[in-house]
Amino acid sequence: MFTDKESFKRAFLEKLERMHGKSIDETTDMDKYLTLGTMIREYVAQNWIATNNRYKKEGKKQVYYFSMEFLLGRLLGNNLINLGFFDICRQSLQELGVNLPDLEIQESDAGLGNGGLGRLAACFLDSLASLSLPGHGCGIRYKYGLFEQKIVEGYQVELPEYWLKDGNVWEIRKADRAVEVRFGGHVWLEERDGRLIAHHENYERVLAVPYDLPIIGYSNKTVNTLRLWSAEGVPQDSDVLVFGFDNQQKFLEYKYSVESISRFLYPDDTNYEGRMLRLKQEYFLVSAGIQSIIRWYKRRNYPLKDFYKKNALHINDTHPALAIPELMRILMDEEGLGWDEAFDITCRTISYTNHTTMSEALETWPVDMFSALLPRIYMIVEELNKRFCRQLEELFPGNPEKIRKMAIIADGRVKMSHLAIVGSHSVNGVAKIHTNILEKREMKNFYDLYPYKFNNKTNGITHRRWLLKANPGLAKLISDTIGTSWIKAPADLVRLEPYAADASFQEKFNEIKQQNKLELASYIKEKCNLTVDVNSIFDVHVKRIHAYKRQVLNLFHIIDLYNRLKDNPELAVYPRTFIFGGKAAPGYYLAKKIIKLINTVASVVNNDHAVNDRIKVVFLDNYRVSLAEKIIPAADLSEQISTASKEASGTGNMKFMMNGAVTIGTLDGANIEILEQVGYDNMFIFGLSPSEVLSYYSNGGYSSADICRSDPRIKRILKQIGEGFYAAGKGEFNAILESLIEHNDYFFVLKDFHSYVCAQERVGETFKDRRKWLKMSIINTAHSGKFSSDRTISQYASEIWGLKPLVI
Repeated sequence: MFTDKESFKRAFLEKLERMHGKSIDETTDMDKYLTLGTMIREYVAQNWIATNNRYKKEGKKQVYYFSMEFLLGRLLGNNLINLGFFDICRQSLQELGVNLPDLEIQESDAGLGNGGLGRLAACFLDSLASLSLPGHGCGIRYKYGLFEQKIVEGYQVELPEYWLKDGNVWEIRKADRAVEVRFGGHVWLEERDGRLIAHHENYERVLAVPYDLPIIGYSNKTVNTLRLWSAEGVPQDSDVLVFGFDNQQKFLEYKYSVESISRFLYPDDTNYEGRMLRLKQEYFLVSAGIQSIIRWYKRRNYPLKDFYKKNALHINDTHPALAIPELMRILMDEEGLGWDEAFDITCRTISYTNHTTMSEALETWPVDMFSALLPRIYMIVEELNKRFCRQLEELFPGNPEKIRKMAIIADGRVKMSHLAIVGSHSVNGVAKIHTNILEKREMKNFYDLYPYKFNNKTNGITHRRWLLKANPGLAKLISDTIGTSWIKAPADLVRLEPYAADASFQEKFNEIKQQNKLELASYIKEKCNLTVDVNSIFDVHVKRIHAYKRQVLNLFHIIDLYNRLKDNPELAVYPRTFIFGGKAAPGYYLAKKIIKLINTVASVVNNDHAVNDRIKVVFLDNYRVSLAEKIIPAADLSEQISTASKEASGTGNMKFMMNGAVTIGTLDGANIEILEQVGYDNMFIFGLSPSEVLSYYSNGGYSSADICRSDPRIKRILKQIGEGFYAAGKGEFNAILESLIEHNDYFFVLKDFHSYVCAQERVGETFKDRRKWLKMSIINTAHSGKFSSDRTISQYASEIWGLKPLVI
């Protein structure tokens, strides 16, 4: 039906009428979207089945990627591109009077992630399928996602994210593959025939029901699976609904408790109940996933001792680290293996990606909570900790402090990163500098003990979504210029470099950028009722709101620029549109105040007719994948200004680079590797180096108060913020001011301010030279192929997972 326009049109109309009982003239765009999505899902079903059958027949090793987040974005356009059907569908629908983009926007962004962690996981799934690698995702089907962000009077307001209100056309519920997950209760051990038998009693039973989504490879027949688990009541436990209020009340309480496991991504962890629910989610994910994998494996009649030869389990950060004791539990309690064999198989099977050096993100759990919720799992972790500590005592006699620092359980806490390192065969960082910091500083003790486990895998992005789909004009120009090989071999983008100084190519490149800016300006006008100058520099800072990502540093530059324009109306400033976007965690008070400050600064600047022809400030709410696809192709300048040593890698920097934005950034994360590709002439680098930051942390010597006293610009900005100049009232932003002064500016905003302002002045001067700027932009795009997730996944497959392509 997708081979020619006539057969497609006929099939589309027939499916539309059968599904909705209406003629095409009576149907809504949502009806048409659901029809097209269903047609695609049914079309790929044959290849989906063939892929799974081939995996069964060949018996090759498969990887299962466990992640709390999969930030997929909309799938309709991406699936059509990967299938090679985008043009024929667009043209056929147009002949029926239907506009394909109107159908694409009917699809909600899947509420399965928040930031870089989830988007990376989604990119990895795309690359696995496109490289014909047998690999699948394992996550949770969150009913309401993280939250939908609204800005009300400058403040972030969180609303439920109703992404499933119209269903999910891509998923297939597989109730027959459901498994049972147990929480709480009591566990006692019995020795029988020389082995320990675990008896688990009085536990809460939860049914994990899988929903499978097809992950379609580009221009091949591979269709892998993203399996998302939904928490439901166990049927026999739900039958308590009989006559009488008490039983009905118990039923409702049970139902609410169970379904809360898969209701929201990242429940608020500022209270005990929220933290308990997070831990419950993490175990729910790994228990359901591993039970399913072992069931599939046993049906093939493979010996359990070879489990690691056929299966690789990868944990994306520490959230799924409970995969280690859960796999051991199943191997010992259900399959009868001894401790040593179970631990050996587990270590050989599991690999771990660390995504942060931030201590707040290295999860720990209180022993009392952990042991009460997961009694058998705690027993295994406790035994693992005892054995590990005995090993450390032999290696480091008379050094109890070192053993305490390395223990899996210490100071009444279970340390998930330590568990992940001890129970896996590979620990990777996500950028060269990040891995170096792990090995030499943050995890040095473990690196000294297990140097063979540590390795680097610099993050990547799928160029098919972030260039081919998000920026079709630029993708066409590239293909017309160097051919289409880059779509499958993104390193071929480097063949653009000889065109970087070509006047004709620059003109075409600039026309595409301007068109993208026009489209974003139209969106800003529609959403914010603000007119922005498309000839201004689109200076973009979109990412999760966090102190270390330093949106405050960007704001301080804007305020300083505003002050200078007010002091000197004749100041020569190239027009600039500052664009922000990003969510703050609901319980992160400081981040929410940063959002309020962005919006109050925007209100002052945008309503001041003396300056608003030269600078404007925009905050676009509810930042998500589909919005990123509008913003990134339109960006001139990419803000990657985190405190050096704090951003593990970043992937936004790669997306902007690929679309021809020039980076202003610190020597942090993957910025360093981008710099290695394009050189100082094609980036704007500023600020402290990682070694300087780490030296201050280790040795002291930094005083933010001294900077305040010595820099009149900073003193003025702080006074304006503190005294309510930005229309919010005195004291509104005390939390921000306290973080900078009383807490000595932990992320060095004030220290880097002067260097950042100087770099921004270089940006303005360079942008005036259009030929030079366009050359820089094209060089960035030309060297972005190195940051494709195809390269990253190829390295994971060959160097960690031992995975080989299997062409369907």
